[in-house]
Amino acid sequence: MVYLSKTLSEMIADDIYSMIAVENRFKPGDKLPNENDFSKELNINRSTLREANRILVTRNVLEIKRGKGTFVRNDFGKRKGDAFSALTTETSSVQEVFEMRMVIEPESAYYATLRATESEIKNILALGEKLEQKIRDDEDRVDEEIEFHKAIAKATHNSFMNRLIPVLLQAVYLGVVKTQHDEYIRINTLKDHRLIMDFMENRDAEGARNAMRLHMVHASKPWGKN
Repeated sequence: MVYLSKTLSEMIADDIYSMIAVENRFKPGDKLPNENDFSKELNINRSTLREANRILVTRNVLEIKRGKGTFVRNDFGKRKGDAFSALTTETSSVQEVFEMRMVIEPESAYYATLRATESEIKNILALGEKLEQKIRDDEDRVDEEIEFHKAIAKATHNSFMNRLIPVLLQAVYLGVVKTQHDEYIRINTLKDHRLIMDFMENRDAEGARNAMRLHMVHASKPWGKN
């Protein structure tokens, strides 16, 4: 079976969506940066950015106002089905977050190991090494955790998984924020991430799946998940 990679504009659309739904960089009603500045920041040309914006317009995330710019829709997040409508810090316990991750992430690691391009594997390893340094220094690592797990999810080349990425990243965010300075978590995260990276580099999909499952078990243990 052949798995078609997403186009660059589709990947950029996913990144912008994450800026809105995960990072809260842009909120409903906010105007996105001007085309020149934003395309330079994303290291793409303006035509790719325009196409990414059009994709998000069709998804009812953005709206383009003639002569004014591109804006996040005012009703984004209010409609049924928008990202995180049912996943918030108020309603989701840490245990529920890890249960959700246990269902998704081991399989993501498995399929990403099978399907990732060589450049995607290199990117995952580079992000993992950056994350390792943050853990060793006991520094805030939320952004690095999000980028590492997002890269793995994207490398599955599964269109449905790409729709789930914002929800997955919110789950990663909630879990890391509440556990990142726990010494047990830090020690085991270092070991587990290295295992995941080694298995992925060696294209051992079953090993990557088991390593990710072990990571979820270790990360959730202080919160009472069996």
